[in-house]
Amino acid sequence: MLKDEARRGYWCECWTEDLTYDGELTLRASFDAYTAPQADRWVAVALRTISPAFDPEASEQAWQWLYDGRIETRRALLRSEPCTVSVTFFTTRITWTIRPVIFLPLAHRQGTQLPVCAYDFKPLHDGHQR
Repeated sequence: MLKDEARRGYWCECWTEDLTYDGELTLRASFDAYTAPQADRWVAVALRTISPAFDPEASEQAWQWLYDGRIETRRALLRSEPCTVSVTFFTTRITWTIRPVIFLPLAHRQGTQLPVCAYDFKPLHDGHQR
């Protein structure tokens, strides 16, 4: 595959939702995967990592997907269907989404001026941007 060609893959995101107040959704992480196994592995690693902190019900939801649901997720991804995995832990719902996408190559920007708005965001000393 040439560097300038479009490439099929999967866009993966992890969102949390507070179930007690306004239901605000917060994006926690995103990941670009180039194969179905890589995409579902991203969710599996996250679930295995955080499941020890879950209550018994949330832990059961996580392990049920890891043992049974993961196979169906992989099959759906291979059919180019989007997938969602959710676990509810007390008052928080954690949802991973995986969508088939086509990654487009980025244009080469060397020697090109950035738009004025690119300079509006300055890094703070703690590494965050304003």
